[in-house]
Amino acid sequence: MSGHSKWSTIKRAKAATDAKRGQLFSKLGGEIAVAARLGGADLETNYRLKMSVQRARSANMPAANIDRAIQRGAGGTNETDLFELTYEGYGPGGVAIFIDVITDNRNRSVAQVRNVLDTSGGHLADSGSVAWLFEPRGEISLPLGELEFDEIFMAAVDAGAEDMEEEDGAVFVWTRPDRLDAVRQELVGAGIEVEKAELGRLATSPVDLEEREAVQVLRLVEKLEDLDDVRRVDTNLNLREEIIEAYATA
Repeated sequence: MSGHSKWSTIKRAKAATDAKRGQLFSKLGGEIAVAARLGGADLETNYRLKMSVQRARSANMPAANIDRAIQRGAGGTNETDLFELTYEGYGPGGVAIFIDVITDNRNRSVAQVRNVLDTSGGHLADSGSVAWLFEPRGEISLPLGELEFDEIFMAAVDAGAEDMEEEDGAVFVWTRPDRLDAVRQELVGAGIEVEKAELGRLATSPVDLEEREAVQVLRLVEKLEDLDDVRRVDTNLNLREEIIEAYATA
């Protein structure tokens, strides 16, 4: 898990320093709108919406933007509908890539994703080609702050967390999908600040690549994540420490 943690830390630092806040808010707004459309506008009964709004607030997204996204999803505006899609593909070295997209234009999204894959040593694949290489999981991240790791560990384990790790002042907790909110609530109830809680994927068969190809994969992931419609990218690349360091210093 350590490579995943360091990769997440690098992406968090990038998000904090990037001049792409507008794009971030747009992506978060899409997540909120889709969650509201699927489960309604009530945060107390719509768990997914609650998690999406929490992420938006953690990113300092204005309350007015959040409310507008909820209204859009719940049918309170005349804006174009959003679609939630997944694309599957392969990257350099045959690494499996799973891409989550929220878009108002299917043709634009698939064209952009295909172009990035084709120009980065990968290609788009048929639906179901790589999905079987991943299993769902809950992911929680939080700052360590002045708390003791053991304190967070005990609260998380008592609530049903399966694994956790501390790295560079951040703590990462992994849960079964159905225990994500229970673990989050347990941590919050213990006075622990939760930065992000979301459903993700765990690669069941990580692939090892040489440094050059592995860095190419991470650059491909970055290009995909920079697309306006792309919400999340998962791969089955084994994120070894030296790979992360090589990417960070490239």
